[in-house]
Amino acid sequence: MKRRQLIGYAGAGLVATVGTGLVPGLRASQAQTSSGTLSVKWLGHTCFLFTGGGMRILVNPFRPLGCTAGYRSPRVESDLILISSQLLDEGAAEGLPGSPQILFQPGDYEVSGLQFRGISLPHDRVGGRRFGTNVAWQWVQNGINVVHLGGAAAPIEIEQKILMGRPDVVFIPVGGGPKAYNPEEAKQAIAVLNPKMVIPTHFRTRAADEANCDIVAVDEFLGLMEGMPINRVNSDTISIKPSDLPENGSVIKVLNYKF
Repeated sequence: MKRRQLIGYAGAGLVATVGTGLVPGLRASQAQTSSGTLSVKWLGHTCFLFTGGGMRILVNPFRPLGCTAGYRSPRVESDLILISSQLLDEGAAEGLPGSPQILFQPGDYEVSGLQFRGISLPHDRVGGRRFGTNVAWQWVQNGINVVHLGGAAAPIEIEQKILMGRPDVVFIPVGGGPKAYNPEEAKQAIAVLNPKMVIPTHFRTRAADEANCDIVAVDEFLGLMEGMPINRVNSDTISIKPSDLPENGSVIKVLNYKF
């Protein structure tokens, strides 16, 4: 599979290409294999800040409108930004503080000793013809294999599953709408990936503009996951260590946005 490496900077509000080519294999760095704590903060919708191993990684910054209207703009310091598409609810990387690097296309990358894999998935149910390509991101940080599915809307194929591996933690959209998994589709994707921990994303909260939001609340997804332990965390932040992960089965963690 041919891949391109595109890395840019956010300072000028534009994504600039500074290099192309394959990283020849994903080598395990000390930051990847260390077993410290990975801090994960939910900033609303599919946006999270991952801190650990000397790296701050911001995924899917958004512009507050529609389903994200009531969330604060995720203006946080980061070293690297990963975006799943250039749609405004998951790819609004302009004007963020500092000069973080940006990854936004499928491919294998190395940044500051960490390896990142962007995996292409359709952003709709018609092969990407409506909303284009969604990039799911896989990386290992502080010994945790993270898979963030972004706004995936199509079933996970065998090649994509191989590229992702078995996630320790998967961040998966569950609220539906035309460009991301609905609750039943999310359940099917979880069955394919068999993650140790599931963190739902892309669901309706009181942040939504009622007239301009077409996704459902997380409870509809949770109601389908009979038999899987569910933990509603009374915080927007969770700390994860490899020893926290179940040896068998999966657990669901629902974070609580602090309005």
